[in-house]
Amino acid sequence: MNHQNEPAQLRFLEETANQLRQNGFTVEPIEDHHLPVSIEKGRLCRISGKGSVLYRQENVDNIRAQDALQTVIDTVKMTSEYMAILETAPRLKASGLDGDYRVLADFGDAVLAGHPTERGVQFVTWEWDFDREGVHHGHYFQDDYDAAKRDFATRSGLVQKEQLFSPALLNSEQDKKNFIAMLRAEGAMGGYHVQFNVVSNEVLKDAQIRPENYGDLLVRVAGYSAYFVDLRRDVQQAIIDRTELSHW
Repeated sequence: MNHQNEPAQLRFLEETANQLRQNGFTVEPIEDHHLPVSIEKGRLCRISGKGSVLYRQENVDNIRAQDALQTVIDTVKMTSEYMAILETAPRLKASGLDGDYRVLADFGDAVLAGHPTERGVQFVTWEWDFDREGVHHGHYFQDDYDAAKRDFATRSGLVQKEQLFSPALLNSEQDKKNFIAMLRAEGAMGGYHVQFNVVSNEVLKDAQIRPENYGDLLVRVAGYSAYFVDLRRDVQQAIIDRTELSHW
């Protein structure tokens, strides 16, 4: 192990521990740059300071343990992503802004920042003032990095507010919980109107070619519903061109 990386690895493990506790896992004290993780039936895995998840096959011999392990793996991947950026991220310089905020992403009129605290990293998005000397309209996400990224993508114009959802995105109970959580986050941020089409791009493209097979295909357009095959070609294409979400 590179000795110079040890402090960064410890910060990563401490942040991962915070995230896992929020998800209901039991984490034990860090030992030899490894974070032990347990569930109600005992030890599940260990996480190394380099982001590896180590486990014994006998500890994940049932569906519940396998789901828990996948949650750990996803959490480690997410935490590793933003902690790596945070290590070299510059301080956010904005008039009237106090505290240690680091720039994680900056595009267009929006900025995504991470704020290290004793309770873990907190995330916020702002819009730049016209002169880019200050920021306004902060959306605060506490420790929810994924929600902050989605908000930044929308505010910066990288992702359209009208979203096209793949049906596969709502297959499992967890998928549905994720969808509900996203809607609640939208409401908490002051949103009052958002519309979704739960249909794949492949279906829409096929409907353009064979409209006679899709007479009952309804889509949201701009505040109203319409039969897809009755729309003008340019409107159909605009709906197809919306961002399709196929995974959380």
